Parts: sequence; C-alpha cells; structure tokens
Amino acid sequence: MRTNIVLDDELVDEAFKFSSATTKRELIDCALKEFVATHKRKNLLDLYGSNGIREEYDHKALREGRD
Repeated sequence: MRTNIVLDDELVDEAFKFSSATTKRELIDCALKEFVATHKRKNLLDLYGSNGIREEYDHKALREGRD
C-alpha cells in the first residue's frame, strides 16, 4: 500500500538509533511489525487461573533446582 505521511523528525532520528534500518520505509515496516507482534502477545497474568498455570506452581523452586 502506498501512502504519504508526515513523521516527527526527532522521533524518526531517535528510532534509527535503536534500529538497524537504513531507510525510513524499512524503519516504519519494522515498527509496524513490532507493534502488531506486541499486541498479539497475551499477558501472562491473563492466563493465571485459566488452567494454564497451576496455583501451586513454584517457578522460583525451578530456578533454584528444587522440585
């Protein structure tokens, strides 16, 4: 899709510092992909109590090597 947009130059310059993109098009493409991926991820807290995470599950014990 071709479109013309006005971008905040300071924001674009700052985004380039965090990206390996070399063009504005590539930068916007990367930003859109990251935006969509972020919003597709489920918040783990939403899974609590929905048969996804047992209440007695002890993640700290697993980190320390305890059962």
